[in-house]
Amino acid sequence: MDKPNTMFDVIRALRYLADCIEVVAGTITEHEVASFEQIYPPVEEQPEESKTEASEKAVTLTEVRAVLAGKSREGFTEEVKQLLMKHGAEKLSGIAESEYAALLKEAENLGS
Repeated sequence: MDKPNTMFDVIRALRYLADCIEVVAGTITEHEVASFEQIYPPVEEQPEESKTEASEKAVTLTEVRAVLAGKSREGFTEEVKQLLMKHGAEKLSGIAESEYAALLKEAENLGS
């Protein structure tokens, strides 16, 4: 065999391998999606009014940071650190947004 034909054979083999991988990935994805939907059934959509109310009540990083900074200045630095650890991180930037509301509520109760 000459060199160009060998290269074309390698390219064809790689293309065939890529096609096989694509089929396997598609099959696995379909199976995983079906399994996911069995475990977590689709949630019905909320009316628009509920969505806007929920977004209006969403707590922001800035709000949490302001309250935590204030509590730290008031002498509750150690308690603030413990709250952050309780919610899964050493720094506020490591806290999940889903934890902001609970963290804010607990921080506001420090020293009360």
